[in-house]
Amino acid sequence: MVNHNGIFFAADEPIFTHGNRGYKYGDGVFETLRVVNGDIFFWEDHYFRLMASMRMLRMEIPMNFTLEHLQQEILETVQKNTFENNSARVRFTVARNEGGLYTPENNTISYTIEVNPLSSPFYTLLDESYEVELFKDFFVNKDLLSQLKTTNKLLNVLAGVYAKENGYDNCILLNSDKQVVEAINGNVFLVHGRIIKTAPLKDGCLNGIARKKIIEIIGLSEEFELSETSISPFELQKADEFFITNSISGIIPITQYRKKTYTNTIAKNLLGKLNAKARLEVTS
Repeated sequence: MVNHNGIFFAADEPIFTHGNRGYKYGDGVFETLRVVNGDIFFWEDHYFRLMASMRMLRMEIPMNFTLEHLQQEILETVQKNTFENNSARVRFTVARNEGGLYTPENNTISYTIEVNPLSSPFYTLLDESYEVELFKDFFVNKDLLSQLKTTNKLLNVLAGVYAKENGYDNCILLNSDKQVVEAINGNVFLVHGRIIKTAPLKDGCLNGIARKKIIEIIGLSEEFELSETSISPFELQKADEFFITNSISGIIPITQYRKKTYTNTIAKNLLGKLNAKARLEVTS
């Protein structure tokens, strides 16, 4: 079942017309959430990012778009799909309503909530090969729009096509200054000894929720030191570890980039702390 503006539709039932602005112009934003046994991981962070994104895109935020109301809508959708006692991936998409060409007729919005099952209740580290390569056909802009999860993700799509055609598991995206920004589906971190490095937001990377949580964990740790500085592609082959973060998988260790292979000891350490943080926040 799909929730569209509070009304439930069968998954194969048409919802949109050809005038949908998310379809025609990529005029929308979305959040991807992990829900386990009726608890939404890091819900407040996702909610406030969604509100900030809508404001930046000049969308009209409905009066009932409160933290509590949207949480209820998400959990009701999870229940309608019979995943309330299991793990689920939820996509919450907001698009500006139909009307206008590039310039919209108004700034009112509609929302859609989709749910799919997940195999594990908490973040797990897959101990398998995961090879990446740089994607250099197109580049991420160094601006505020690049920090948002908009429905305009053509660069990520093309990078995904490139990875599939060439046998890679993922691609690393660069900005217009040829600096490492992120992966197709999340932020990236490098480990050099006790230094853990990630690209700063000003370089154009997504303002990721998992990224934020890992930064918080590192900040409270005496084991590691965080460095939010620009990353050159040349640094990738000098790192001890290299991993991707996102809200669904938590941490994805990269095992190979070109001739370099990586360990995942720090990734395992951080993943345990991320799971603990998720449990703490849903019970507090």
